[in-house]
Order: sequence, then structure tokens, then C-alpha cells
Amino acid sequence: MTNATNKTASWTSWRAPVTFDVSNVSRDTSVNKVEVVDYQNSWIDIYHAEVDLLTNSIGFLNPGIHHIGSTSVSGLSAKPIIDILIEVDEIRCLDDQVKHLEAIGYRGRGENGIPGRRYFEKGGDDRTHQIHAFKRGSYGAIRHLAFRDYLISYPQVAHEYALLKKQLAEACDNDIERYCDGKDRFIRKHEKLAIEWYSLKKRIQPGAAEPRR
Repeated sequence: MTNATNKTASWTSWRAPVTFDVSNVSRDTSVNKVEVVDYQNSWIDIYHAEVDLLTNSIGFLNPGIHHIGSTSVSGLSAKPIIDILIEVDEIRCLDDQVKHLEAIGYRGRGENGIPGRRYFEKGGDDRTHQIHAFKRGSYGAIRHLAFRDYLISYPQVAHEYALLKKQLAEACDNDIERYCDGKDRFIRKHEKLAIEWYSLKKRIQPGAAEPRR
């Protein structure tokens, strides 16, 4: 049965790395417009509609499907693109099923700069959805869930992130490289804190204190 909820993976063998280097992440310069908009209540409905499509398409892989990224955080301004995390038991199994995702409008781009990931996009230049697929319970998957839950749990951090993104979108002149470079420092800092917080929350106690900032 497909897991379409935001259920987290087992923590029996996973240990959080100290850092995650985002400097090698490939950025798509084909984006025509860098737009950050206020949170839209419709994003959750769009996500659930896509879960139904994905379930019908690759449900036989028993994927874990999660809403991630800024559109998954209520109240957070974001680029209007739905980010979806898919977890599978073996990432290579997904390589053999690309045709099923292509049939519902996705284009595969391989790892796209992140080892162990499979990245898919939908909507062409006016992208509407992105899939980030990882091996179930891997660090690549966990870091997305950690950052999402951290922003939900600490609204002030989410507010700071929203302001930063809006400022960068206005100043970058639709240059996605400049926009992403402007976010890097914030993301590096808070992703590390998020993973530490998430690890404590899941492995030690149900409600860890807010990490030092």
C-alpha cells in the first residue's frame, strides 16, 4: 500500500552527517521567471491530486510519498512549484519505471547534481511539480523531511526565510543562480540545525528543545 502521508522513516540505523554540501547541486537555468508568492491554500489540494496520479502510476513500487519544500509549510511564501519526495526501497528500481512517470507528464533528469537522487520535473519552462526520489530512509530523504518539519515547528525561522526569498526574488532580475546563491547561507545554517533537531526528536525524546541558532 502506498504511503501518501508524511510518515517518517525508521531511525534504527541512520545517523545524521555533520553537514550537507549544497554547492554541487545542479541548478536549472532554463527557468524563465523567479517568482515568490504568498502561501496558497490550494497547494495542499494540488499535492493530493498529484499523489493520486503517482499512486496509479508507480504504486506497485510501494513508494513513500511526502509533500516537501516551501509549499508544504502553511503560511510560507514560495515559488508556486509543488515539491514531492518519493522514497523507494531501491532507487535503481525507479530507473526502470521512468516511462510511467513520463506518461503523467514528468521529465527525468537523473541525479541532477545530488548523488543518490532521481529528479523529475513537470510543466516545462512553467514548472508546476518537482519530484526528488531517494532510497527509503536515506540521508537525502531525511534532510528534506527534517527541514520541512523544522520550519513548521519554528514559525519565526519560516518567516525569516519567507522575507529572504521575497527580497532575493525582487533583486535577482529573474536570475535563478543569483536567487539560489542568496539562499545558500540561510539554508546551510538552518538545514544543519534542522537535522540535529529532527534526530533528537525522533531518536531521544518526543519534543526536543529548539536548537541554538
